[in-house]
Amino acid sequence: MNAIESASRELVEQLLRKEITTEQELNAAKKAVSVRYKLSSLLSNSRILAEAKADEKEDILDLLQLKPVRTLSGVAVIAAMTSPAPCPHGLCIPCPGGPSSKFNSPQSYMGAEPAARRAFENNFDPYKQVGSRLRQLSEIGHPIEKAELIVMGGTYTSRTLCYQEWFVKRAIEAMNDFYGTQWREGKGYVSLEDVQFANESARIRNVGITIETRPDWTEVEHIDTILGLGATKVEIGVQSTYDFILAGIRRGHTVKKSVEANTRLRDCGLKVGFHMMPGLPGSTIESDLNMFRTLFEDERFKPDYLKIYPTLVTEGTQLHGMWELGNYEPLEVEEAVEMFAKVKSNLPKWVRLQRIQRDIPAYQVLAGIKKSDIRELAKKRLLEMGGKCSCIRCREVGHRKLPVNEPLDIELTTEKYKACGGMEHFISFEDVQHDVLIGFIRLR
Repeated sequence: MNAIESASRELVEQLLRKEITTEQELNAAKKAVSVRYKLSSLLSNSRILAEAKADEKEDILDLLQLKPVRTLSGVAVIAAMTSPAPCPHGLCIPCPGGPSSKFNSPQSYMGAEPAARRAFENNFDPYKQVGSRLRQLSEIGHPIEKAELIVMGGTYTSRTLCYQEWFVKRAIEAMNDFYGTQWREGKGYVSLEDVQFANESARIRNVGITIETRPDWTEVEHIDTILGLGATKVEIGVQSTYDFILAGIRRGHTVKKSVEANTRLRDCGLKVGFHMMPGLPGSTIESDLNMFRTLFEDERFKPDYLKIYPTLVTEGTQLHGMWELGNYEPLEVEEAVEMFAKVKSNLPKWVRLQRIQRDIPAYQVLAGIKKSDIRELAKKRLLEMGGKCSCIRCREVGHRKLPVNEPLDIELTTEKYKACGGMEHFISFEDVQHDVLIGFIRLR
């Protein structure tokens, strides 16, 4: 063993003997072994974990696992980004990046977001991106046996059919190959169907594929392709429920198109996520609050998943020019926190609020919300108001801290609601007393 390996092993043994039980004790022990073994820097958690034997890892994972929220839902989310390509309708006023920008990035990204950086580092190769992300998660102690692929980077369904199929095929191949390529023996070049079949017995199973696209690129032929790729969820950029706002930002589609897309996708058995943008030019706090109320009261909408992206002013956008001329002011942090607290208080139990805020680094935001913890601030404000959020993410068992050794009183519950001309059934196992969600399925 070299010095790094010996130091790492010493820390593993201290962890196993329970001599280290807190993060503070771990940091102190790292400093001590670094001095003793004359290391140039402190050992990373992933390096320590690499020195543990397979049967030891579970006993020390709690302290060494970084960002446990990444897999608290039981699934490792793996994002892969498509190569830069222009949006088929042109540029929306707030939209950053794109192949014609100085960033030469996928549309709506600026190149410094974590997924975008990983894509650039791997030359937008889906195989390399997925392999890189799986390796990162594995090294910091996350289970990766159940993986969901999210295809990011613009209007995916506007790309050529050949590119769409190649991208998904290579992404799943990376999952199949992560622990070895024995399954390939004698097969040579394989089709998407062969790769999908091989994944059924791979150590890393692809349990879902999410496609991002625009509402006006979800016609029947697009959905047929999506289903053929094995997609289980589609996220569409609805952005607003007001036609005058969509027209004002040159979005290129109407609210009617979003409703039609939502209906078609649901009728084809796909889960649907909405991207919404409060703070767009022409909106007000009250109109945005009304927009979110409409999403869950109007049967034409009612998304299964929701991402909230407050409008930001970024370099090179048309919105940047409006802001410089004094013709636009984005949401302030305080008013956004108040708004999102109210939004969270009204979310139904069958929706998952996936995120609030883009991954754009603060230094690239010229005006608007620069805080990355806006969701936590909204949650804190909601608690101060005496309310609580009932969305899936806030209630699921992985995110809830229950009393130690307290048994769960689990019940089978069903909630029915109408959406897009159909009846939705949200069937779940829950600890009703503690308001904890154990598992669920959706039927239509």
